[in-house]
Amino acid sequence: MILGVDKLHKLVQDKNLVENLCERELENPEGAGFDLRLGEIYKLKGNSFLGVDERKTPDIELIAKFNSKNKETFVFKPGDYYLMKTIEKVNTPEDILILFRPRTTIFRSGMHIITGNCSPGYCGELTFGIVNMGSIEVEIEMGARVVHAMFYKVEGKTNLYRGQWQGGRVTTDKKEKQI
Repeated sequence: MILGVDKLHKLVQDKNLVENLCERELENPEGAGFDLRLGEIYKLKGNSFLGVDERKTPDIELIAKFNSKNKETFVFKPGDYYLMKTIEKVNTPEDILILFRPRTTIFRSGMHIITGNCSPGYCGELTFGIVNMGSIEVEIEMGARVVHAMFYKVEGKTNLYRGQWQGGRVTTDKKEKQI
């Protein structure tokens, strides 16, 4: 069951389900979820490794960050891939799972946001991949709503998130053992 905005607003107030929501989402969100905003953009550098027991994600360079005092934009060139982080943070209880979809203006502009799910028990900012798959440059204002979060009620027992991305880190510091 997807939770409606009345239940989501109650969870925001009672359980701090989502932190740093913009005024629009607090007062009059659209649909059955919240739109999340572009907060940071990272360029990938170096190499990556994914093994059975260990992993190492690429090094990153922060190249754009939301600042509420300055309206700044970022231009995504065709074919370029980045990691992006949301302004919002989530505090997912044991009976909620969050799934994400790009806002339609994103894919209508040739952009693709690569998302995963947010497991029960995860707390922190959210990181997604973002790539310009089109043939034109796309300019996006930092702080723009780019992805829609849908909150699902989980029936039955869950296992809480125990992964190493807890808290919102974007990459690994070195090769690490996977939990």
